[in-house]
Amino acid sequence: MNVLITGGASGLGLATAEAVEKEGWRPLVVDVRAGDQRFEHVTADLADRGQAERAVRELAERAGGLDAVVTAAGIDACGRLEDVPADDWERVIRVNLLGTAAVVRAALPYLKRTRGRVVTCASTLGLRPLSDASAYSASKFGVVGFTRALAVELRGEVGVTLLVPGGMRTAFFDGRAEQYKPGPEAGLNDPADVAATVVFALGQPAGCEIRELVICPDTETSWP
Repeated sequence: MNVLITGGASGLGLATAEAVEKEGWRPLVVDVRAGDQRFEHVTADLADRGQAERAVRELAERAGGLDAVVTAAGIDACGRLEDVPADDWERVIRVNLLGTAAVVRAALPYLKRTRGRVVTCASTLGLRPLSDASAYSASKFGVVGFTRALAVELRGEVGVTLLVPGGMRTAFFDGRAEQYKPGPEAGLNDPADVAATVVFALGQPAGCEIRELVICPDTETSWP
């Protein structure tokens, strides 16, 4: 199984690539920076639709097709709307939402041939908003709506699963102001555990769909 993974150089994306490889499948990684050299990799800025499409086509042609796509890439720009520079705010939307759509759109011709699967990555903040996270929430609410509509649109052709993870122990929080970092009491999931649920969704038999998965720490404050 050829599995294309965005954001595969770190965090959930890297954990998913490792889980896919462990399963005996072939991870194909797209990221804005070079990833683990074990995996076939194309560098692309997902905020640029042309780059996203090129990366998908290059990896798909190199691998001889695609069986699955996992859109794990994501960024944030914390702060009140009036304080976050407009370019930074809009880049979150371009990477998280428009980048997800661009990758899936480019992958569809390959996925339809194999009756493959798509797993999109939203967030618990795509179901419940949080102050000072308007860009991230807007992007992830968008991913939720996009994925639910896509599942209806592609039923019988391509499997679609919405992954809704809570907080994870990744570098996602690095470089933020202290007020936007999880406190020492925060319970965060190991991304490897979340990646295992992605593999579970991808491994379902044809005709069986896991439409949505919410995976969060048992102390998650943004759920429900």
